[in-house]
Amino acid sequence: MANAVAVQAQPVTADELLRMPDDGLRRELVRGELRVMTPAGRPHGKVSLRIGARLEPHVAAHGLGEAYDGQTGFRIASDPDTVLAPDISFIGRERLKVVGDAQGFIPGAPDLAIEVVSPGDSSDEVEEKVFVWLSAGCRMVVTVNPKRRTATVYRSHSDILHLTEHDVLDGGEVVPGWKLPLRELFD
Repeated sequence: MANAVAVQAQPVTADELLRMPDDGLRRELVRGELRVMTPAGRPHGKVSLRIGARLEPHVAAHGLGEAYDGQTGFRIASDPDTVLAPDISFIGRERLKVVGDAQGFIPGAPDLAIEVVSPGDSSDEVEEKVFVWLSAGCRMVVTVNPKRRTATVYRSHSDILHLTEHDVLDGGEVVPGWKLPLRELFD
């Protein structure tokens, strides 16, 4: 998760966000407020890529649904609009039936959202985003902290599991059969 900076005061809609030029900047929309994401550094990019490279083949091989990278936006609220893009995400087969062939931002939350913590992210920002995802219907949110070599798994506001680099991240019922030894992300 890269640092976000607010850039305007007037509410922006998801449709307006979708029409913005592709100028290399990553943007999110929180309650109508446009946030430009600061580009992430090397550890963030490396860890995000490693997670996606292990998640997507598992999802495809087992026909579980679809995995997405950090360029994919999810419209999780309207009036005012909120569109967030986790670093890595997954939508299961059943939910894909509901999404259908939606163009643009995917309506609703993914089943799994993974946020990689950047050095400038505050704990409050990270926690706020986790609880926004959960409130929007995300079944599992994982935050990965490359600096601390840890991950935290949230299944609800009270079901929280802290993992170290010696542990294995388990997709559980959300991504059946997917296991990721955290050491592989940080070595």
